[in-house]
Amino acid sequence: MVWGHFFPLLVSTSNLPCWMVEEFVVAEECTPCSNFQTKTTPECSSTGYVEKIICSSSKRNEFKSCRSALMEQHLFWNFEGAVVGVALVFACLVIIRQRQLDRKALEKVRKQIESI
Repeated sequence: MVWGHFFPLLVSTSNLPCWMVEEFVVAEECTPCSNFQTKTTPECSSTGYVEKIICSSSKRNEFKSCRSALMEQHLFWNFEGAVVGVALVFACLVIIRQRQLDRKALEKVRKQIESI
């Protein structure tokens, strides 16, 4: 029984995957989904990778969505590239703005010298 905020809620475990309610052993490590698996296995939709597991009590074979180390590395470098790109854009904007301010300051000084 799972307790809700105000009222107790009964949660049926029959429609949950076995790996959520019992211990399991990984039969096949995390691998990319094949074209066929992508179309037929709902677990492939979230990450594109699955691992085959065997649940201890029920002895059921199921697929479980997983995150590949290679995919994580790829996402990390994409993020790093985006951060460097944004940093370069803002660095250029700072340089441009600094040049504008320098020109304005020089123009003010020139006008003050001319008025003397």
